[in-house]
Amino acid sequence: MKKLTIIGNWKMNKNSQETKEFLDVFNTEYLNNKEKISDSIVFGIAAPFTNLYLFNKNDKLKSVAQNFSNFSSGAYTGEISASMLKDLNVSMVVLGHSERRQYFYETDETVNLKTHQALKEGITPIVCVGETLEEYEAGKTKEVILKQLKGSLKDVNDFSKIIIAYEPVWAIGTGKTATAEIAQDVCEFIRKNTAANVTIQYGGSVSPANIQELMNQKDIDGALVGGASLKPESFIKLLTLNK
Repeated sequence: MKKLTIIGNWKMNKNSQETKEFLDVFNTEYLNNKEKISDSIVFGIAAPFTNLYLFNKNDKLKSVAQNFSNFSSGAYTGEISASMLKDLNVSMVVLGHSERRQYFYETDETVNLKTHQALKEGITPIVCVGETLEEYEAGKTKEVILKQLKGSLKDVNDFSKIIIAYEPVWAIGTGKTATAEIAQDVCEFIRKNTAANVTIQYGGSVSPANIQELMNQKDIDGALVGGASLKPESFIKLLTLNK
C-alpha cells in the first residue's frame, strides 16, 4: 500500500476539555481498530493553538497547526511563530487554506513566505490550493491552481519536504465532493507542475463513505479532512479506509 497522509482539520472547534474527551475516546477506538490501520498511513490533527499542547501526551497522533506567522519573532501582537510551534512538537502546519484566503485576505505571496518559514524551522507545510464554484463552472480550475502553485511555492526546490492539499472551495463543508475522477485529474495536474515526489492530499467533504475510492487514485496521497475528523469514531474510520 502506498504511503498516505491523513490530517484532520478542526478549524475553530473544540476547547481543551473537548479535546481531552476526543483523545480519550480516540485512544480506545485506536486500540480496537489498530490492526485495520496500515503502517503506511501517517495521521494527525490540526487543532487550535490553545489545544496543541495536549497532543504531546499522545504518541499516535501527529500534532499539526492550522496557521502561523511569516515572521520569526518580534512586535507582532497576537501572532504565533514557527519556533513556538516547534517547541510544542508540532510537525506540520496547514497554510493558505481557502478560509484563510477568503476571510483573512491571505495571498499567494503571504503563503509563500510562510512556506519558507516552515521549511526553515523543519516543519512540513501543507499548502492548500483550490478553485471557487464560479471558477470551476467557468472551466478555470487548472488556470487557478497553476497560479496558486506558482505563487505559493515560488523558490521551493525540494518538493519532498512539502505537502500540497487540493481543496476545491465549492466542496468544503458543503457536502459536495469532487468525484474521484475529478480529484485525480487535478492532482495529476498538480504533480506534473511540481514534482513526482510531492505528497498530494485531497480535501473537501471527505468522509468514511468516500475515503477508500479517493485514496485509491494514483495521484492522491492522502486527505485533509474537516467535519469527519471532529468525532473520534469517524476519524478512525478514515484511518481504516472505512474497513
